[in-house]
Amino acid sequence: MTPFLPDTNLSLAAALLVSPVLDYARCLDASGRPPGHVGDWPEEGRVYPVRVVQNAHRGITLVYLLGLTAPPPHYNAFAPHRFRMVCSTWLN
Repeated sequence: MTPFLPDTNLSLAAALLVSPVLDYARCLDASGRPPGHVGDWPEEGRVYPVRVVQNAHRGITLVYLLGLTAPPPHYNAFAPHRFRMVCSTWLN
């Protein structure tokens, strides 16, 4: 199995290979899209499957939206204050 870097765009299936827990979070704040941002951006009020990952380089926690894509350096990672965790599901 190929190891996954936390800072990559993962599909839902690929994320489940990393962890048997699937988390869901509701977007609370979709403001502040950077000018020139290429890729997907969350919609306020929508619930997304997510991975919550500690960024090894910056030492901060980030919320990665599964299935959304964006190029490096940010990929599909967002600050945790933009989301509220809704539930966690064990898929075993």
